[in-house]
Formats: sequence, C-alpha cells, structure tokens
Amino acid sequence: IVYFADNLETGEQTTQMIAATQSYSRLPLLIGVDEEGGRVARLMNTVGTTKLNSMYSYRSLGTQGAYDNAQTLAHDIAAYGFNTDFAPVADVWTNKKSNAIGDRAYSDDYDEAATLVAAAVSGFRDAGVICCLKHFPGHGSTATDSHNGAATVDKTLPRLRQEDLKPFVSGIAAGADMVMVGHLTVPTMDDVPASLSHKIVTNLLRYDLGFRGVIVTDGLQMQALAQYTDGEKAVLALAAGNDMLLEISDVPGAVAAVEQALADGTLTQAALDQSVLRILQLKLAHGIVDMPESG
Repeated sequence: IVYFADNLETGEQTTQMIAATQSYSRLPLLIGVDEEGGRVARLMNTVGTTKLNSMYSYRSLGTQGAYDNAQTLAHDIAAYGFNTDFAPVADVWTNKKSNAIGDRAYSDDYDEAATLVAAAVSGFRDAGVICCLKHFPGHGSTATDSHNGAATVDKTLPRLRQEDLKPFVSGIAAGADMVMVGHLTVPTMDDVPASLSHKIVTNLLRYDLGFRGVIVTDGLQMQALAQYTDGEKAVLALAAGNDMLLEISDVPGAVAAVEQALADGTLTQAALDQSVLRILQLKLAHGIVDMPESG
C-alpha cells in the first residue's frame, strides 16, 4: 500500500489507518510513502514531521548529512507505521533546463551523487526502513518529466556506466532493498520505456549490475505509458522482470491479463514465483513477516 498526502490528516489518524490496514491483511504489508524531503514529502506538511529541505540543498554537508537526513526521514515515517520509503532519489541533476528531477537529486555531479546516495542508503538501513533507489536508469538528464509524457535518455550504455548508473551501483553496493525503474526510453538500448524493457530491467539491472533485491515500476498511470492498457502494462512490466507494479487502476483487468499471459506462455509461473519470493525475503529481512515454523 502506498499512501499520499491526501490520505494523511493527523499523526493519530495516520497511525490508526495504517494499523487498521495491516489488520485487514493475512500477510503483513509493505506500507510505503514518497518521503524525500523538499517538494516530495507527504508527512512533513500533513502530520508535521521534521521539516527537511531538498536533498540537493544539503550536498555540502557530505556523507554525514545524507546519512543523518535519511535517518531522520526513516525514524519519522516509522513512528506512524510506515516500513518503506520510496527514497533516495539516485538521479543526477545534470539538465539544469529541466525540473523533472531538479533539486530532488542529491547532486549535479555523478561521483558526488554516488557517494551521497550510498550514505543515504546506509542511513535508511540502519534505521530499519526499506529504501528504494529511483528512477533507474537515471532521470536527471531528460528534458521532459515522465509524469507528463515520454522522457528520453539520449546516452549509450558505456556513457550511462560512466554517468547516470554510478549512484545506482553505489546504492546497490550499500545494500539498497529496492530499485524503482522509470518510464524512461533509452533509444540506444530499446524502443520501449525502461520499465517495460527486459534488456534494461533484467539484462542490465538484474544480471549486469547484480541487483538481487526487489525491482518495482514507477507509477503505471504516468503519461509516459498512456498508450497501454492496464492489462498490457502489467504483463509487459512483469515480462521485463519487475517484481512489483505501482499504481494499477484496473486491478481485475490486470489480473485477467496476467492469467491469460500465464496460460499462453508470455509469462511463466516460475518467474512470478521468484518475484513473490524476493518480496517475502524482503519482508522477512525487515521483520515484517515471521519465518513459518517447520514441522
């Protein structure tokens, strides 16, 4: 479950809502929020958690600042029952003409961003909150925002390795639990958005970079995917290698499409089982679910 600012009124209401939501589920849930600081903060302006500016504004504080801010965000959201933060932003703000990511990034320098993002991951992990690197393979150089339409990354894979991928590599090495794949088209690699690309999700992120955690899509209602139905998005995203899908509006339609894809061989039960296993392992690692007793 992901909650937005519209869902949050007071601390007491938020705590009660999350506790009630957890009670409805046989298996304890991931309860997530986008709490980055700055302009993407759901709790700061509603329940009144610690006021933090954009992460970019703290870059001069170095790794200690990034670590401390992540700790603050994690402790603040965990106090109300959230166990997952869709942060830190691992994009690098290199296109100053675009505010698609802007000051949500930790830096406009690739190496500095890599160092700060790794420190932030450590902060979230030490505070016991699941964190998520976003938006793979890097949204900081695009001219447009994928919320509003197609966003293109005009770089080759060798150049991405030298630039945008660095904070993801360092964040993964620091122990990031999740990576969110953006709806960013990289024409040198594939002609479909990264979130629907097997070459980018599986070949690059899973195999090449060796990420073993949970891969999640960005919100599937964003305009960069407007040409697809919810069923098509679900099947394509799972076939690409994502483990979790964010913001499916037509859940019955998506389920029916996935069932049909399983029946016709577009998706395999083994691959879906691997995704479920990764999600369960993540919950086990964070004490969200308990290991069943053998016997």
